Amino acid sequence: MKGQRIGLIGGSGLYDMEGLEEVHEERVDTPFGPPSDNYMIGRIHQREVVFLPRHGCGHRLMPTEINYRANIFGMKKLGVRWIISVSAVGSLQEKYKPLDIVIVDQFFDRTTKRPSTFFGDGLAVHIAFAEPVCGALAGILYDAGREIGARVHRGGTYVNMEGPAFSTKAEAGVYRALGLDLIGMTNLVEAKLAREAEICYATIAMVTDYDCWHPEHEAVTVETVVRNLGKNARTAKELITSAIKKVPLEQDCSCARALENAIITRREKIPAPVIQKLWPIVGKYLKSG
Repeated sequence: MKGQRIGLIGGSGLYDMEGLEEVHEERVDTPFGPPSDNYMIGRIHQREVVFLPRHGCGHRLMPTEINYRANIFGMKKLGVRWIISVSAVGSLQEKYKPLDIVIVDQFFDRTTKRPSTFFGDGLAVHIAFAEPVCGALAGILYDAGREIGARVHRGGTYVNMEGPAFSTKAEAGVYRALGLDLIGMTNLVEAKLAREAEICYATIAMVTDYDCWHPEHEAVTVETVVRNLGKNARTAKELITSAIKKVPLEQDCSCARALENAIITRREKIPAPVIQKLWPIVGKYLKSG
């Protein structure tokens, strides 16, 4: 059913999803412009799945160029209630080795150039974001990773840098001193927007390198990332296929009620064009207004 769909956002190295059946492509228009690409809609284990390559077909978009609002709004319009995001990351700690998978539970924001909310223009909304990923969905991903025999870790903090350049040694040293675990360029804004859209969101972080801090490993390069992504992508696809069987048919967590007490603007003061623009997200709270 459309309202029970599972969204998959593929990052570097994951540009398609094997095993999708009855596949068709759908273009979605959003008030925030075009998403990264058309959505691929199909079935895995009889569940409807919506797949989107974050960087577009052929990896055309750098992290700062991605239209995150359009991507998540499109998922909402298509009836997605859960998003499994796959992302390549560098490790900031010895225990997270290249080819490991981490189901992160926290983010640390170092971005400066990305719109990170659907709201504004007369509609003030403040979501709770202390726990930025859906614990229930993260647990499903971790259990699925264990079942397929992957080297998978539960929990960890993902530093979202702006990019596109990789870190300096000084930056990596500061992040390590703060006790942060992983570094990437894409997932924090997705998590914020998914929460605003009341979609459960969790990240599969695929470790490709030790960034630039490890004395026994060369600093990260695109060549290293691509080589290890090829090895990790197959594991990630197997993990996702296993996890989809376990995703419930109905949301039963606070993610589905994220806006319940978050809209602060008095209903009669919200501009009608803003309500119309954001109806797929806010409509259920403003129907009587």
